[in-house]
Amino acid sequence: MALYRMIRCDFWDDLEILDEMTIEDRYFYFFLLTNIRTTQIGIYKISKKKISAESDLSIEKVHSLVDRFVNHHKLIRYNPVTREIAIRNWGKHNLNKGGKPMVDCIKSELKQVIDISLIPFISEAIEKKEMRSLYDDYYHEKQVNQDSSNQVEAHTYQDSKSDDVDEKETLIASALEQDKLDQEDNTNAENDVNIKQLPQKKATKDVSEIVGFWDNNGFGLSNVNAKEQLLSWLEHSNFLQPKKVILKALTIACANNKRKLNYVVGILKNWDHQSLRTVEEIDLYQEKQTKNQKHNTYNQKAGRAIPGEFVLDITAGEDG
Repeated sequence: MALYRMIRCDFWDDLEILDEMTIEDRYFYFFLLTNIRTTQIGIYKISKKKISAESDLSIEKVHSLVDRFVNHHKLIRYNPVTREIAIRNWGKHNLNKGGKPMVDCIKSELKQVIDISLIPFISEAIEKKEMRSLYDDYYHEKQVNQDSSNQVEAHTYQDSKSDDVDEKETLIASALEQDKLDQEDNTNAENDVNIKQLPQKKATKDVSEIVGFWDNNGFGLSNVNAKEQLLSWLEHSNFLQPKKVILKALTIACANNKRKLNYVVGILKNWDHQSLRTVEEIDLYQEKQTKNQKHNTYNQKAGRAIPGEFVLDITAGEDG
């Protein structure tokens, strides 16, 4: 069955769109409102890499536009961890009619939302009271349930210190202890001011290694936006060893004295287009390329070959 989304004709007369948005902004916004992943509630999952592939915008441009729509236009919110996007004015276009099928659909889709903080962001702009109450009621219900869950979990952890510890409490204590060990392992990464500035990115060992290489090899300590774009390849790439592949691309950039994000991303895109998924595949590919280059160079230096039918006559040009 075909999927439809409603866009009001006055979309193109909206002063906010006419005065504030560039042509590129309008195209991007229209894509967010009408792409195949949209839902009836205006919150849906989509990665920046998918946006790039389906909108034909570069991944760097997508990063820039998402940031612009979040911080300047304030028309969307995006959670890079859950990859959920929420469109503020969704209700203005799509939630003007009610009815049981619509209500059932909204209730069902709200249950799929992972980051529930996105729900009130949408509901605030819904004009129809009946529809807005569906969002608000669900959000408040989830908040109450989460608060109750947190209280039970805290109480369980305190009881785990007593002699009467059951299996469930032991598992909770073990999980908390593991979290503590993970935090200790990542102490250096969390202390790096540049990593802290990267919005909503967990300071993992992979992130720490990549940022450390970037900072220590002259790519630009203060260029946080470039680091964030590079780190997106950890989550949104086809590589089987994303950290190793990124570090290899950075190493090549250093060797060629090209310490720029665009150069590194160009290397990664080339490998991706060649369907090279691991460092081993990349090494084999480069080795083959090097052999081909040497072979071509040898042929050029060898000069013009002597024709096969040529016969040298040492007496040519002499008389009698």
